[in-house]
This record gives sequence, C-alpha cells and structure tokens, in this order.
Amino acid sequence: MSAFRIIGEDRPGRWLVTCDHASNRVPDWVAGGDLGIAPEDMGRHIAWDVGAAGLACALGAALDSPVVMSDFSRLVIDPNRGEDDPTLVMKLYDGTIIPANRHIGPDGVEERLERLYRPYHDALARLAGRRPDVVIVAIHSFTPCLKGRSPRPWHVGVLHSHLDERLSRALIGVLRAEPDLCVGDNEPYSGHLPGDAIDRHALRFGRQNTLVEVRNDLIGTEAAQAEWAARLAPMLERALAAVDL
Repeated sequence: MSAFRIIGEDRPGRWLVTCDHASNRVPDWVAGGDLGIAPEDMGRHIAWDVGAAGLACALGAALDSPVVMSDFSRLVIDPNRGEDDPTLVMKLYDGTIIPANRHIGPDGVEERLERLYRPYHDALARLAGRRPDVVIVAIHSFTPCLKGRSPRPWHVGVLHSHLDERLSRALIGVLRAEPDLCVGDNEPYSGHLPGDAIDRHALRFGRQNTLVEVRNDLIGTEAAQAEWAARLAPMLERALAAVDL
C-alpha cells in the first residue's frame, strides 16, 4: 500500500494542496496494524486531522490544482515533523499512551521513515517542483478542546513562519473581513516549526505558502467540507492576487 495519495496530478492550477495528516491508517507491518489504543482514540484528532482529507480534496478541485495526502496515521510517524524532531513518533498524545511506540528504537523509527515518511515527502517535492511559481497551501484541522485545556474559539486559523508571512498575512485579512468567522493568527499553534513540511518544501525554496487549520467540528461531513472548500478557494485566490501585485 502506498504511503501517499495524489488527486488531480494533471490539473493545471498553480496551487499545491497538501494534507499531512489525512489518514488514520496503520500499516499491517507496524505492530500488526494496531498501535494498541482504542478504536475511538484512533478516530480522534490524535491519530489524524479529522475532516482535513475531504476538505483538501474539495479545495484542490475548486482551485483546479493537485492534492497530495499522506496515507498513514500521524501516530505511526508524523510527516509534519523534521526527521530529528523528538515528537516524530509520539508515545503520549493528549492523555493517551501509544503502546506500540513506547519502546520503539532507532531501527523501528528508520523503517517507518523509509517506508512512509520519505516516500510522502518525495511525492510532495516532485509536485512542488512541477512549475516555478507553485504555491503551497497545507490543510489541517484542530480539535475544539484538548483535555484539560480551555475551549478553542477560532473557526479557522492561519499558521505562518516569520520567514515568509506574505500569503498568510493577506489571507488573514481576507478571512477577518467575514463577520461570522473567528480567525486565529498563528492559533491554535505557532506556524514556525523547523523541519516541518512547509519549512522543507516552501520556505527553503522561497515558495509562497500558507497553512490553514479548520476546527474539526465544522468539517465533519462531506457537505461541510465542500462548503468550506467553496468558501476558502476564492479567498485564497484573492489573497494571492494581493501579494502578487
């Protein structure tokens, strides 16, 4: 089974839509396909970005641009971390212990890197290099509330690094013009993470980029994902036009 999925590879659009946490799949060769946590936990945000894959696919269609998505759970190995990041293979996440990861050694990590992480990034790199003016938009989702934390009020967050804020700043402005949206600026997380997918494929090459986080209770159905994609696509185009002047 492949480590990634590509949708619309031949689409002519300038955008590249990525979804690092699209799947909660655990390959059979990883602990027999079971990380040792309950099915309800595998359905939560700790295992994948709920709703993000459907949103990414709908957005790619709306932008007439390719989509590349991981096809393995972030709990197996997180493709949105650098290879040397201590959170690359999580042993505890939002109060849940991951038994299959507790005693993993360097050889186990290397196998997951070689069979999952690197093929995904190779595919992303190939698509990002297909034209010189590619713009990367990374689609993620976030849970309304982490255990023991305050509720998160944002409907959507735009994450960015101080190394390149052009498109993200413009997109925040476009989103905040919508009276019904609570928009996070580098919320609920900071957008600067050395070695992550945006750093690796956008910042290091000077490619325009942004990362969009939608609260997962807002994109839990195919209809909601399509609605958000239809809303975000023209906003992204307007933001890009503003920074391309």
